[in-house]
Amino acid sequence: MSSRISVRASALRWLWLTLLVVVLDLVSKYAAVEHLVYAQSVPILPFFDLTLLYNYGAAFSFLAGAGGWQRWFFTLIAVAVSIALLVWLRTTPARQWWVGCALALILGGALGNLYDRIVHGYVVDFISVHYGGWYFPAFNIADSAITVGAVLLIGDMLLSGRAKQNEDDA
Repeated sequence: MSSRISVRASALRWLWLTLLVVVLDLVSKYAAVEHLVYAQSVPILPFFDLTLLYNYGAAFSFLAGAGGWQRWFFTLIAVAVSIALLVWLRTTPARQWWVGCALALILGGALGNLYDRIVHGYVVDFISVHYGGWYFPAFNIADSAITVGAVLLIGDMLLSGRAKQNEDDA
C-alpha cells in the first residue's frame, strides 16, 4: 500500500475554495482601494460601513506601530502556516470534507493577506461592523474566511470528540 495520498483521495480537492477566497479577497481589496477614501466611512446598513484602512500589524492591529520589522515577521509566519495547511490538506482524507473546507478557507485567507503584506507592506481592511458606539476592528474577506474556517475546525473537533465519546460509551 502506498503512503502517498492522491489529490482525489485527499482534502487537496478543496484548493478550488482557496483560490476562490484569494480571488474574491484581492478583487474586493482592489475595489476598496480604488473607490473608497482612506478612513472615510460609507454607511451601508445601520450596523455596517465600508471604511478603507491599512493594517500594518496582525489581528486587531497587533504590533502595528512596531517600526516595520513586523511586516517580515508576519510574512514568515504566514508562509509557514500556509505550508503547514497544505501539508494538513494533503494528509487529510477527502471524506473529511468539513476539515478540508475549513483548511482551504484558512489557507485562502492567509494567502490573501500574505499578498497584501508582501506587495503593500500592510493589509487592506474595509469592512466595518458596529453597534451603537462599539466598533469591531475593520477586516476583509480574507479575515472572514480565516474566521469561518477556524469556526468549522472547532466545530469539527467538538463534534468528532462527541462522536468518539459516544463510541467509547457504547
